[in-house]
Order: sequence, then C-alpha cells, then structure tokens
Amino acid sequence: MKKLALHWKILIGMLIGIIFGLIMSFINGGSQFTGDYVKPFGTIFINLLKLIAIPLILASLIKGVSDLKDISKLSLMGGRTIAIYLLTTLTAVTIGLVLVNVIQPGKSISVETRKELVEAYATDTQAKQAVAAKRKAEGPLKPLVELIPSNIFAAASSNKNMLQIIFFALFFGIGMILLPKKKSKPLKKFFDSFNDVILKMIDMIMKIAPYGVFALLASLIVEAPSLELFQALGMYAITLILGLAFMIVVYIIIVNVFTKRSTSFFMKGIAPAQLLAFSTSSSAATLPVTMECVEDNLKVDEEVASFVLPIGATINMDGTSVYQGVAAVFIAQAFGLDLSLSAQLGIVFTATLASIGTAAVPSAGIVMLVIVLAQAGIPEAGLALIFAIDRPLDMCRTVVNVTGDATVSMLVGKSIGKLK
Repeated sequence: MKKLALHWKILIGMLIGIIFGLIMSFINGGSQFTGDYVKPFGTIFINLLKLIAIPLILASLIKGVSDLKDISKLSLMGGRTIAIYLLTTLTAVTIGLVLVNVIQPGKSISVETRKELVEAYATDTQAKQAVAAKRKAEGPLKPLVELIPSNIFAAASSNKNMLQIIFFALFFGIGMILLPKKKSKPLKKFFDSFNDVILKMIDMIMKIAPYGVFALLASLIVEAPSLELFQALGMYAITLILGLAFMIVVYIIIVNVFTKRSTSFFMKGIAPAQLLAFSTSSSAATLPVTMECVEDNLKVDEEVASFVLPIGATINMDGTSVYQGVAAVFIAQAFGLDLSLSAQLGIVFTATLASIGTAAVPSAGIVMLVIVLAQAGIPEAGLALIFAIDRPLDMCRTVVNVTGDATVSMLVGKSIGKLK
C-alpha cells in the first residue's frame, strides 16, 4: 500500500467504503454500528479540512502578495497579471455555474432520496437555511460592510468569516510590500516558513484521506442507500469535466486571438507541464517544468515567466474555480436547496477570492470548497457526496490551472513586448 499513489489509495478507500456500507445496510444493527464507530472518523477528517482553512488562506495569500516585493516596479506587469488572472477566474466560476444549472446533476436524485439526505443532515441543513433566510432580510450593502472585520481574531474564530480573513491577508501583504525591505524581511521569512508548515500539514491530512473517504462513503451508504446518488455523482463528474474542457477552449481562443499563436503551437508547447500536472495534482510541483515550457517552447521572456508563473501558482486556480461553482450548486441541488441569483453571484465572488488563497498542492481545493459552501449557506456535510472522486478530478483541475498560468504569461508577455 505504501508504494501506491495517493489517488489510488483514495479510490480503494472509496470502493471499500461503498462495499462496507452496502453490507452494513443489510445487517441488523449495521447502520447503528456504522453511525457510532465509522462515521466519526469521516467527521474528524472533515474537521481537519476545516481546521486548516484559515491558516491556509493567511499563509498562502500573505506570501503570494508579499512576493510581489515592489509595487512601483511591478505596477505595469503586476497590475496586468493580476487583472487577467481575476478575469480568467471569474470566467471559470461562471462556466461552472452555467453548466451545473443547465445539466442539473443533483436534480436527478428523487424526492424520496433527497428527503433521506435532508433528514440525515437535518440539523446542519436547517442551520444553513436559517442563515440564508437571515441574509435575504439584510440590506444590499450588508455584505460589503461585513467584508471589513472589526477584530481579526474574532473573524478568525469561524470559517464563515473567510472573506474577512482574505481581506486582512491582502491588506497585510500590501503593508509588507510598502515597508522597506530591511524591515519586512524577518516577517517575510516567517510567513514563507509558515506557508511551508501549512503545506506540510495539508500533506499529513491527505495521508489519512483514504480512511476519511472510507468512513464518509460507508456512512453515506447506510444513511441514504440509493443507486441514484451514484448516478448523480457520475453526472456531477461529467459536468465538471465539461467545464474544465471549456476552460481549455477559452485559453486556446485567447492565445489565438491575442498572441496570434496557433493551437498546435500552444498545446504542444505546454503538454509536458500538463502531463506532470495531471500526475502530481500540484501546480507548485509542476512549476519548474511549466517555466521551462513557457520560456523554451512558448517563447515568453524569462523576466515575464519568472514573475507571472510563480504568482499564478498561488493565485490563479481556474480549474479549482470551475470545480467550486459546480460542486457548490450540485450539493445544493442534492439537498433540494434552490439557490437564488444573488446566492450564485455570491458563489462567484467567494470562489474567485478563495481560489486566490488555494495552495498549489493536491486536494487543497476541497479545503476552499468548505469556505464557498459556508458562505452560500449550503450544508458542509454534502462534501461526503463528492470527496470520494475528488482526487481523480483534482488531477484534471490541475491541468487547467497550469494551462491557465501559461496562457496568462503569454498574454502579459505580448502586451509588454516580451513575447519572442
């Protein structure tokens, strides 16, 4: 087992969990046993993901912003890079939301099965619905007011306040840039090290992912044993893959229109980085190969590539953004929640900002999804529906993330005359 890649271990855990859950469903007392002695381990795993969310945002965002170093020198390249990254991220979330609303994979679940799901997570669902109802009664500018925390320590006490944490991290990072390098250097070293520790913690959490998946799937089966759930899960995967494919098409169009490079030139040039991204599920691990491909194959100047790509590995997660939009609405559909237009626009905004703080490591996107679900009032327990197949889909998302970074580097290089 030690030699198996993590995604294979997760798939094995998923399979064993399904089999175990089915067996327990037909044994007297099996459901009770699973709920008492198996489900808690799945809950622990979800809690670990929640635990790491705020530290991950702080570490990754502050490091990413402070890496800009000098606002005045990087105003032209940095402004264009960040603006384009934000635009592609918004496009990615929008594509995901459009597809999931058109295909509606969660609506394939029958009313009876949906009732079982809602009953299984009744306390969590009712709490989220109450929060959503309260939101509707508030003024239109209330979310803007709540974006600015009055106390950062109070804000950090709940994942529901993640937008406030993001605001603080951006504000803090900008403050570090504006300080003389000598004064900010110790703090920069601290947050670089802090970020490394958080990434190592995520790595440790993901080592127990196969067991967490087993517990989540087993408890899901005994609580709502229906084939419809797995049919819906298949439709969810298809919807997400379609969204990721659409983003690749968007990149190709951008490259063709704005840089006048052919599709074959672009895809052949970035292919080695895409293959490595697929196998590692990590934009950070792929970064050296991405830089080599962008500089040598796509002919982007080293000055541009060395700036745009490391920043992109931190803040540009288009594949993750598609996933967050699709996953959030799918879970809401599965629980019978009708999200309003304003709620879905909130998902766009939250997913865009959350993707900025998504670490470039395997399965960090599922941590950020916790933020999106909490912000939209969607039951976080719905993570159990999608986590089982998250790793193979994460491999596909990382391909899109890396391709997006390469696209933006070409676009920035072209705009400042640094594309050969």
